[in-house]
Amino acid sequence: MALYSMTGFARAAGTLGETDFVFEIKSVNGRGLEMRARLPGGFERLERELRDAATRRLKRGNLQIQLNFATAADTAPPRIDRKVLDHYCAVAIEAAAANGLEPPRIETLMALPGVFQRSEGLAADLDETAQDAVLTAAFATALDELVAVRAAEGTHLAVALGAHLDEIARLTDAAAAQAETQPAAIAARLAAQLADLLRDKAGAVPPERLAQEVALLAVKADVREEIDRLRAHVAEARKLLSKGEGVGRRLDFLAQEFNREANTLCSKSTDVELTRLGLDLKTTVDRLREQVQNVE
Repeated sequence: MALYSMTGFARAAGTLGETDFVFEIKSVNGRGLEMRARLPGGFERLERELRDAATRRLKRGNLQIQLNFATAADTAPPRIDRKVLDHYCAVAIEAAAANGLEPPRIETLMALPGVFQRSEGLAADLDETAQDAVLTAAFATALDELVAVRAAEGTHLAVALGAHLDEIARLTDAAAAQAETQPAAIAARLAAQLADLLRDKAGAVPPERLAQEVALLAVKADVREEIDRLRAHVAEARKLLSKGEGVGRRLDFLAQEFNREANTLCSKSTDVELTRLGLDLKTTVDRLREQVQNVE
């Protein structure tokens, strides 16, 4: 299955009578699926249906949905919704009387939301149901385009993530090879330090005691568990990439685990070269995490 990105943009245009309209959908990263719809007055009724349609097609991302109308007859006067205006008037008069205030002026009431409805130019022969059918069909077209854009971006993401995983695997193998040299290096370093300390003093550290100290230090510096976990995480991440759809959260968790193991490897390292490999691992893991933030 394909890997999907959470980022994308799509639009679909259409007409209702003399009015052109455009649906636009912008999608960016998000922890879950969140949607905000900006619809003209009188068309808020569409929001639930638009949300349901998006939920059926998308799993994650922050969506901004916008519907814009452009009336060809620019000089057409706006329509006043008398029911809304009458309601405002009744409430305002009652509140003014109850509080001993002057009734509000008509221009104040006319400026309240919903009083003006700029619906001229819409198809007069279409009822609400027919208008909604046209608009939701256009939204479905925009949604199809958005899914296609997110899929195309997901293809690029899959390539980039695969390259980062290859680099993590290479650095892990190099760290494993370098870690095998640590016990001998610890023994040589400890022997040299003791020889330097005891240079002007009588006696010497028994070989058995030296071997015991080397063993203790080698256990503390052992990174085989971290190496094994890094390799297991690489295998699991590749499995998720091959699965594709809806794996963003799990990839994000794996990226955190990669970072944890790289940090532990660096903290246990007693070797300059192993530390360098650990820092390179952290850099590559950071790049992986940045890309994973875009995966649905």
